[in-house]
Formats: sequence, structure tokens, C-alpha cells
Amino acid sequence: QVQLVESGGGLVQAGGSLRLSCAASGSIFSLMGWYRQAPGKQRELVAAITRGGNTNYADSVKGRFTISRDNAKNTVYLQMNSLKPEDTAVYYCYADSYGRRHWGQGTQVTVSS
Repeated sequence: QVQLVESGGGLVQAGGSLRLSCAASGSIFSLMGWYRQAPGKQRELVAAITRGGNTNYADSVKGRFTISRDNAKNTVYLQMNSLKPEDTAVYYCYADSYGRRHWGQGTQVTVSS
């Protein structure tokens, strides 16, 4: 049974930093990443990383966020720096395994101005 457990969300002032973690278990995962959903908006891709370490970022977070992963621990991280109020959202991690996408439960990130 595949499980994804997220941690690291919270409240931070603008300009601050947070680090999200997502520990996956129950399979081997190819693509892993993060989406976010702000109130009243559609879920959007934030960042993704392949098992080999290739990365992709939304334009809105390039230069501020860094995605990484530890394949031995099946864990993906999102280091978020220079946070802005518009980064406020629920952040969801995902992990792809044998053609199926699995999701974490979501973690709230709130950036105050």
C-alpha cells in the first residue's frame, strides 16, 4: 500500500523560509513533486523531480524554491525561500509509481505580509 506523509508546513512572514518534506512508502517512485492550491484557484504544479534528479519549476517559484529527493529514503523535499503572500496555499506532494499517481494529504503554508 502506497502512502505519502507530508510535513513542514506552517505560518511564516514574507521573506522567510520553510522546508516541506514528503516521505513515500510502499513502492518505487519515478517522478515526484509538489502541487499547490490556493483558495478559489486551481491546483498548480510547483516543482517536479525525476529519479535521476532532473527538475522542473513553475515560473512563479524559479530562483526561490528548490526541489530535491533522497531515493534511498523515498523522500522529496521542497525548500522555499523568499516566500511571498501569494505562495499561501495547501501544498500537496505526489509520487508516480508504475503509471499511477499517488498524493499526500496536503500541508498548509501561510505567508503573512
